[in-house]
Amino acid sequence: MLRETAVAGQFYPADKKLLENELKKMVVVGEKRQKVLGLLAPHAGYVYSGPCAGQGYGRVELTETVIVLGVNHRGQGAPLAVDGNDSWATPLGNVAIDAELRSGLLGASKLFALDNEAGRLEHSLEVQVPFIHYISPGSRILPITIAAHRLADLLAAGHEIAALFRENERIMMVASSDMSHYIPAAKARELDFRAIEQLLKLDAQGLYRTVQENCISMCGVAPAVIMLAAAREAGATKAELVCYTHSGEVSGDNDEVVGYASLIVF
Repeated sequence: MLRETAVAGQFYPADKKLLENELKKMVVVGEKRQKVLGLLAPHAGYVYSGPCAGQGYGRVELTETVIVLGVNHRGQGAPLAVDGNDSWATPLGNVAIDAELRSGLLGASKLFALDNEAGRLEHSLEVQVPFIHYISPGSRILPITIAAHRLADLLAAGHEIAALFRENERIMMVASSDMSHYIPAAKARELDFRAIEQLLKLDAQGLYRTVQENCISMCGVAPAVIMLAAAREAGATKAELVCYTHSGEVSGDNDEVVGYASLIVF
């Protein structure tokens, strides 16, 4: 089964050549790309968040398989939904799902469920896939759509994903998240850096509680908590902020911005 594109032509170009040109401009490849356990990357339209995401992707050495942890914006499907397709379409070509890794996760899990509906229209997953395919055409993906929101469930999910890292070194995670939504730029920066402080400390529980207690509208806090919990258990010792920006830098409207951050965990 092939998961067709849902937001090509909206969030990013549907034309192959135009998309390649956009990615070429956005992906800033560092002199030394790092092996990482996790990457936090934004998921808005490329015109707004693409350059920030591109800086993050340019810092990492993509693995054979990338576990993409996305937000369930529509509330459909299982709380922790593992995609059941064989591949995902992009304007650059199809990207295969790692069926072996999927079977390993589902076979050992008490939380994750096979579910195509949750991610069928989910842009937070889809916008990451062209970046992955552009940088590493041979890489496979394992998309997971997350609607779960209880801290205990997110930490348990991170524990189950961490077990995959004990079996191989050919995987990494991308947690797809934007930061604060539709507030003044100065306030967004203030709140977002409270969350970023916890990310840099690799504190999954601290991130969750900071977002909750400060009412930070970070849509992908659940994917980020899972990523941090899994990475920490898999041996991560450090995180680094690569980029922080907001939509007002493009639109000129600083009264109601969406914040974007790229951050690596290693």
